Amino acid sequence: MIAIPTLPQRRRLAPLSRALILATALCAGPAFALSPTPVQMAPTYAGIIGLEEALLTPQPWIAQLPDADTLILDRAGIAAQNLRMRQLDASIIDLHKLPATLPRTLVREHIDAISSAPTRTLYDVQGRQVSATQLQAIAANLGLEAIPASRPIQYGLVVHRAALRTFPTDLRVFSSKGDTDIDRFQESALFPGDAVAVLHESADGKWVFVASERYAAWMEKRFVGTGSADQVFGYGKEGPYRVITGATATTAYTPEEPRVSNLQLEMGVRVPVLADWPAMDTVNGQQAHAAHVIQLPVRNDDGSLALVPALLPRSQETSDDYLPLTRANLITQAFKFLGERYGWGHSYDTRDCSGFVSEIYRSFGVLLPRNTSAQAISPALDRLPFTDKDDTAAREAAIADLQVGDLVYIPGHVMMMLGTANGMTWMIHDTSGGSWFDADGKRIHAQLNGVSVTPLEPMMASDTASYIDRMTNIQRIRPQATK
Repeated sequence: MIAIPTLPQRRRLAPLSRALILATALCAGPAFALSPTPVQMAPTYAGIIGLEEALLTPQPWIAQLPDADTLILDRAGIAAQNLRMRQLDASIIDLHKLPATLPRTLVREHIDAISSAPTRTLYDVQGRQVSATQLQAIAANLGLEAIPASRPIQYGLVVHRAALRTFPTDLRVFSSKGDTDIDRFQESALFPGDAVAVLHESADGKWVFVASERYAAWMEKRFVGTGSADQVFGYGKEGPYRVITGATATTAYTPEEPRVSNLQLEMGVRVPVLADWPAMDTVNGQQAHAAHVIQLPVRNDDGSLALVPALLPRSQETSDDYLPLTRANLITQAFKFLGERYGWGHSYDTRDCSGFVSEIYRSFGVLLPRNTSAQAISPALDRLPFTDKDDTAAREAAIADLQVGDLVYIPGHVMMMLGTANGMTWMIHDTSGGSWFDADGKRIHAQLNGVSVTPLEPMMASDTASYIDRMTNIQRIRPQATK
């Protein structure tokens, strides 16, 4: 049985020492009910202390919440939160405020911020050292000398999920031989319908340097269609819409229009619906009663932007608007990614830790910064920072106060709070690995490498420092008036 305390009961459990948490669990009682005496060893499932198979579903976590379906923020509250994010957070780029004519200094500033020459030794997928000649060729492809003194700004829409890269190259590079998961030239990804400003083109003409709302980096030119500001910023401005609420959704296959065939759309992507499409007219060779007729951007042969109809099957998980921001929905959305492979910088058509929490919140229409470094310190959120002066008691008190959906940061990583079970605080997070001590005091290194459910208290950052010791910030999304 799973002993999941209610929130008031959970606070009474908070002072348990780490040793007790590791060694004991609440005695089994009725399902999801608190039992008073910790007398048995914590259950272990798949090698993770305290984990039980039932905890790998959203239901027990939702069942312990007295306010599971209470709105955290309504639509107006989310709009106000997003406005604060755009006004206060320096990592968010307001594309509307970029100058109509781009000076060279501005373009160089953006490129230099991301495309700095590597200082470490790098290896390719075969484990061979990336040579100085290769790096010089990559640097030359930046085409910095070709940046004009000024140029008119170009806007575009992303037409296909596209990698954002440190440099204009698809060469994958790694810090050590044999470790081919963490590509050091991979930054992030953009999704169909994302608006960008095109600031520069690579020397070989195959890449463009783009600024999106949350990130600026290099992407393949073939994945963006350029158009007027009105065309780009007007896309999807008016409803009706479909919002992707599954981990991903895929458009219908169509040989008639391959540009929108089997196109992957990510959680939180919002696409306009062509509600007045005639019932008996086909869309790319298929009658539309079993699908939503949506409008998607495509790139023409000359690079210009066009908008075309596509079919989004009703079997795909979508909604007619962003989901209500409740704790039950936060948990449900997070679990839709459970077991997905970790993808550094959104590699592998998946996502990393900050992308994971961003896409969860995006399904509610909430804007978050792209990277953990920016998320953790965002002045637009309800931030609780920690320094070396904060002792264990202060940190444990903060953990005892966590609410479902809160974001917990350690250097380079973010986790979302799920609830409590078996005397511990639990997180769902997209992680490349993790470690904890076994019953014999040996630190176990687990290659989790995906979206995982783990307890917080046992997680170790080193032999001597726990995740709680390394905690830098807690961020909460809630009405600003309650601060």
